[in-house]
Amino acid sequence: METPRSRLPLDTAPGPAGAPHDGVASGHPEPATPGEDGAEARADGKNPFLVALGERVRALRARRGMTRKSLAHAAEISERHLANLEYGVGNASILILQQVAQALQCSVAELVGDPTTVSPEWLMLREQLVGLDEDTLRRVRAAVRELLHGASGGGGAVQRSRRIALVGLRGAGKSTLGRRLAQALGCPFVELNAQIEKLAGCSAAEVQALYGQNAYRRYERRALDEVIRTHAEAVIATPGGLVSDPATFNELLTHCTTVWLKARPEDHMSRVIAQGDMRPMAASREAMDDLRSILAGRTAFYSKADIHLETSAQPLEETAELLQTRVREWIAPALAE
Repeated sequence: METPRSRLPLDTAPGPAGAPHDGVASGHPEPATPGEDGAEARADGKNPFLVALGERVRALRARRGMTRKSLAHAAEISERHLANLEYGVGNASILILQQVAQALQCSVAELVGDPTTVSPEWLMLREQLVGLDEDTLRRVRAAVRELLHGASGGGGAVQRSRRIALVGLRGAGKSTLGRRLAQALGCPFVELNAQIEKLAGCSAAEVQALYGQNAYRRYERRALDEVIRTHAEAVIATPGGLVSDPATFNELLTHCTTVWLKARPEDHMSRVIAQGDMRPMAASREAMDDLRSILAGRTAFYSKADIHLETSAQPLEETAELLQTRVREWIAPALAE
């Protein structure tokens, strides 16, 4: 039986021993530990994230011209629940947040502080983009990129064309084909992973193991910025997961001609093993399933590249020649300007 919306409680810590627990904190919640919810607890014991959430709810309620009573009624929750939420002492369930968001005619993302909701311009721009198809969104992104970077030259067509960035999963042929392409174009070949290791002072694997994925992504962005700053012309082999950070991938698309090297999952796997990495063999079925899942999750991002090239369709020599031809054809008009 489905629980009525008005009966859904706020998820909070139990009150003092013997006190009734009706889903609402009878006092302040326990202080957050360092790092919890991204910040330490305040001196008053309130969690900073919950306090900020409450402030956004109050601001949105004021913007809509709603009283607390009218919002509680529209969201089908008690005024006490809503008051606790607004004052940062109620840890609301996702369903409660959904009800409040619906009543305020906004998204849950706006309640929790999505960056695209922080100003009227962001909201109005986002509203214009909602519902557009992928091709239209791609053209809008290209127009924004030209608006922001074209006049300065940093993302201009000519300079952007002279940096060729290869994207794709490990085993796509980025290193092998990248070196040949750089030689053919007479420009440096740069392995972004090597730049990351230079900045970090240890291997890329050690960065992830010791400091975590977020630290690795920060080094990755710094390395990319450095390569863009120091190389007007280069062929750049990027890590397969670079596209998982939209900001870094956007930087790559802005300053480089991008090439997606595609391959069948089986070829990705066999090439990784041929490079001497036997880890996939430890659980080959699971590894192949993971690889297919990762490829499926990243395909929508890889496909934003300017050039797509299937590396499983022909032998290495033919693939290298085809890549060189496709890149030269792509960059020729910009270089001729």
